[in-house]
Amino acid sequence: MSDYRAPDRPAPDSYPQRIVCLTEEPTEVLYALGEDRRIVGISGFTVRPPRARKEKPKVSAFTSAKVGEILKLEPDLAIGFSDIQADIARELIKVGVEVWISNHRSVDGILAYIRRLGAMVGAYEKAEAYARRAERHIAEIRAAVALLPRRPKVYFEEWDEPIITGIRWVAEIIGIAGGDDCFPELAREPLAKQRILPDGDEVVRRAPDIILGSWCGKRFRPEKVAARPGWETIPAVRNGDLYEIKSPIILQPGPAALFDGLDAIHRIVAEWARRS
Repeated sequence: MSDYRAPDRPAPDSYPQRIVCLTEEPTEVLYALGEDRRIVGISGFTVRPPRARKEKPKVSAFTSAKVGEILKLEPDLAIGFSDIQADIARELIKVGVEVWISNHRSVDGILAYIRRLGAMVGAYEKAEAYARRAERHIAEIRAAVALLPRRPKVYFEEWDEPIITGIRWVAEIIGIAGGDDCFPELAREPLAKQRILPDGDEVVRRAPDIILGSWCGKRFRPEKVAARPGWETIPAVRNGDLYEIKSPIILQPGPAALFDGLDAIHRIVAEWARRS
């Protein structure tokens, strides 16, 4: 008989117990996994889930944080996103807070993020189930898309002044939803400044069938977009196919984009395909 023994699982209290979420994605994931008791502070931009804003103190914005307030919460982990939060991470690390900054920018990256975060808090099984649920949802949308007669060209605008096109996970979600992103070469650029268009002429040239807008922090104005010089020739403008996608469900690289964001875009694409 072998005397091999499987290693014991870490004790529950060996996982982070007091987590500050510097962006919305970790908050949404931890609530979905039933691990929200670990959260002691959140981003002021958090809207998902709605109850988080009522239950947790808001201690950060996207590029700044109340380090003193965070320290009062005695966190054993702070979680943020991207190089844009490098300064916040540096400040927290200097005062002894452990920090995890993810930098995922694709659909596969979001799925991996869910799994990694779940493992970090000792909830890998729940995270795996949640990620698989998202994968099943994606597969269901792909199956529905296969039945559509046509795929529209889709222009996604992340900001209007200057004009900024969509990031990679947005372009991928458009593809899953049944459309073809008009600027796939720019979607690969991780930074917004790398996705700025000098003017709107190239959008006119690429002639999108659908225009989607998600101006982070302000309401999308389709009438303003339609009035741009030369844009009256764009099929989407001629046919009135300009729509807002609320930023919390598409501009955060978290579960919302894989569920609500994907569904919203697929509904628009499917309706366009039926009319076409």
